[in-house]
Amino acid sequence: MRQLWGQERVISGNRQTSWAFADAFVAEDDALRWARDRSREAGLRSVSPGTGAALRLLAATADAKAVAEIGTGTGVSGIHLLHGMRPDGVLTTVDPEPDRQAFARQAFRAAGFAGNRARFIPGRALDVLPRLADGGYDLVFCDGDPSESLDYLAESLRLLRPGGLVCFEGVFSDGRTVDSAAQPVEVIRVRELLRSVRESPALEAALLPVGDGLLCAVRR
Repeated sequence: MRQLWGQERVISGNRQTSWAFADAFVAEDDALRWARDRSREAGLRSVSPGTGAALRLLAATADAKAVAEIGTGTGVSGIHLLHGMRPDGVLTTVDPEPDRQAFARQAFRAAGFAGNRARFIPGRALDVLPRLADGGYDLVFCDGDPSESLDYLAESLRLLRPGGLVCFEGVFSDGRTVDSAAQPVEVIRVRELLRSVRESPALEAALLPVGDGLLCAVRR
């Protein structure tokens, strides 16, 4: 039994090393590092490098021309999405804090993207999303208020074309999603989101173990 525990510790250590290696696999440029610094200064947690790389890959796989983002932050996830999108693609990004979007605008420019590649809409996501076009988006990335996750899902299904992707960041909730202890309402909502996506006949889903968990689903 003692030997088995030792093996488990080795496996756990190997997994941590592998995750760190995967997180650093796609190198981030100066513009991304600058945006990450602004995020830390603002007390925000931006997507991990591994999550950013996954978003970049998914946007490229979908040959995305129109992407909607809930939660601009300081532009870290937006830069990754724009790198994966078509050269003529437009990112529509929504955030309640215009000051954050000002940082993101600067970061996008530093990353080499023309001003017409991103449309910044300040405001609460559930007030803005109903104004966006039905079936007009190839990918919707949700990194907003976890307690509104089910509402984001409903809006995303309306916004996505058939074959489009919806992605939710942070669904592990720092491990609280699978913790049996009593949890706050936002964690309960994330659990409901996971159940709804997994059981939806309209979606084909996978949960990617990058960053704090990336839930992805294709609209059938």
